[in-house]
Amino acid sequence: MGKSLIIAESPAKAKTINKLLGRKYTVKASMGHVRDLPKGKLGIDVDKDFEPKYQTIRGRGKILAELKKAAKNADRVYLAPDPDREGEAIAWHLVHALNLDDDKAFRVAFNQITKAAVVKAFDEAGRVSMDKVNAQQARRILDRLVGYKLSPLLWKKIAKGLSAGRVQSVAGRLIVEREKEIRAFTPEEYWKITALLKKNEEDEPFKAEFVRLGGADDSDEGDEEVSEKSPRVVRAIPDKVRADALLERLNEHPFVVVAADKSRKKQRALPPFSTSTLQQQASIRLRFSAKKTMLIAQQLYEGVDLGSEGSTGLITYMRTDSFHVAPEALDECRGWITENFDDRYLPEKPNTYAARKGAQAAHEAVRPTSTNHEPDTIKSHLTSDQYSLYKLIWNRFVASQMMPAEFDHTRLDIDANGLIFVAKGKALVFDGHLAITGLERDKDAQTLPGLTEKDALIRHSVDATQHFTQPPPRYSEATLVKALERQGIGRPSTYANIISTIQDRGYVTLKERKFNATELGEIVIDQLVAHFPNLIDTGFTSQMEDTLDRIEAGASEWLQVLKEFYAPFSVDLEKAYENMTDLKANPEPAGRDCDQCRKPMIYKLNKRGRFIACSGYPDCGNTISLSNGEPVEKKKPIPTDEKCTKCGEDMVIRSGPRGQFMACSAFPKCRNAKPIPDELREKPKETDAQCPDCGAKLVIRKGRRGEFLACSTYPTCRYTGSVDD
Repeated sequence: MGKSLIIAESPAKAKTINKLLGRKYTVKASMGHVRDLPKGKLGIDVDKDFEPKYQTIRGRGKILAELKKAAKNADRVYLAPDPDREGEAIAWHLVHALNLDDDKAFRVAFNQITKAAVVKAFDEAGRVSMDKVNAQQARRILDRLVGYKLSPLLWKKIAKGLSAGRVQSVAGRLIVEREKEIRAFTPEEYWKITALLKKNEEDEPFKAEFVRLGGADDSDEGDEEVSEKSPRVVRAIPDKVRADALLERLNEHPFVVVAADKSRKKQRALPPFSTSTLQQQASIRLRFSAKKTMLIAQQLYEGVDLGSEGSTGLITYMRTDSFHVAPEALDECRGWITENFDDRYLPEKPNTYAARKGAQAAHEAVRPTSTNHEPDTIKSHLTSDQYSLYKLIWNRFVASQMMPAEFDHTRLDIDANGLIFVAKGKALVFDGHLAITGLERDKDAQTLPGLTEKDALIRHSVDATQHFTQPPPRYSEATLVKALERQGIGRPSTYANIISTIQDRGYVTLKERKFNATELGEIVIDQLVAHFPNLIDTGFTSQMEDTLDRIEAGASEWLQVLKEFYAPFSVDLEKAYENMTDLKANPEPAGRDCDQCRKPMIYKLNKRGRFIACSGYPDCGNTISLSNGEPVEKKKPIPTDEKCTKCGEDMVIRSGPRGQFMACSAFPKCRNAKPIPDELREKPKETDAQCPDCGAKLVIRKGRRGEFLACSTYPTCRYTGSVDD
């Protein structure tokens, strides 16, 4: 027999493992999953205990042939995909696809790709966990049943090409409901009175805000509470009349300190990252999408070539909901802090953080595999994005093991003829963990002068300003991830896919880094909620996630879970086919006639949203696009000097869903069309930004989904990014 075979799921991971273990192992990559349910059909026999019909994924045949040959010549086969349900399922599918005997196949899983972790995993090699596999199968089958049963319903009742998902639809519902809240919101006017005051004439003024009337006048009409954050203190001034009356009352009366309070407060460091907090902070600080964050984190986990060190895994596994840190990592981190800071910065004992309920304590937080790999020392080996994300992870981990920062908080209560103002101050005393992460900018923070009770103040200015209550904000990627986690929708490892899917389906769009529900999204979600209230429900989805966790723990039987789900779902599905409003059969009139055949125009839907179409279809295919509900008149064809090669008529430049193209002017009699020659193509817009991959200028190009950033050297460099990034 030959050397033992190790199968990882990616070439990068295989390369790093090979460097660590050397020549006594052959290491190959499966390129992810090798088997899955078939595309284009359900692939599940519901009547035979939901038996899945797995088949080899297209393009994986050659890889499987190579793996079979290597496995045949190996004494042992170690299956080393990622340490989660999906990785366990890949390992299980490899066992079946390669026809491996039980006494030959071993499962190894490691939270970080370091020498110690990998060697330990091989020393503790076990078997594939069928509980984990069954939890993954249950999720896969549930999602397939929902997707392949609901999509035909949407095609029949709403529009061709639509689809729905078990978890994605619930995430879409959050955005749709927020959109409705914003539309229903009615702004209410209120006023604030702000005083700028000084202790001495030469001092910088500090800010104090009116909060209440003092003494017997505290119950004056109009003093209603308005602030959600501190309703006991901040009082509303409902209109300008009331504000002017209060300003008049102030007149030239002196401002006098009636109470002064000072306290020292500690600000503890935040825990190291979990998957969701990493996605949130990468979105806020680096403007990364969740998908981009996970892609770069995977690269850092699997290994980056560090020159003389070779391929090195830089972070622990990035799909985790735990804040646990291995003792040896804590020791190394504390040693680094001791070497780089004085004793004031190191806690007596390592800092620990409580994870959320249900978190898997066996996993670790997202952290650097070695604190000694300081970001700036390895920067030259990383791409710009890899460096930014690694530095974010490294800083957060090291800071989590440092002493709290300390601030002096000051509060002054100031009286001016019975009007009470409050001034708050905050001053850094000891930076602690902020020595690593830096002091957050706080636009409201101010340092107050030393003042005591009965001190008189100099009035610099007093102003009343008008404000309006604001609607709830639209979700950003960071706040959507936070909402998904809080409500138990999906798991951290699925958030990036959820967010990408609802955008790809056209149900939401990202504008100025905020999610907006599209008209199509509202229509689809409203119909699903009306006819599948239990399925498109945050509580039900959260409960199902807990059920999948119980399957993984061996506490629930996966087939029973599928049966209990499918029975009521199939009943709701049958009723929906009967009762759901058929928007295709009863289209809304558009109130205009077709300019080509004079038949009435109607509103129709497709996967890109609502549009106007001729009711004479298919005899007449005239359509009009909509933008913000308003018709977008078609651009007139641009004439060219070229003749049609089929009929001899002039060729013109037209615009379509995928951009501009050349077509015969005799359309629809002649349907000849072709791409635009480079010399006639619209030039991309130049930007001042640099490509993170090669350093060339980035340009704005147009694609089927709108504008996007691309490298100006394409096709030499194929970098693309969002215009919002």
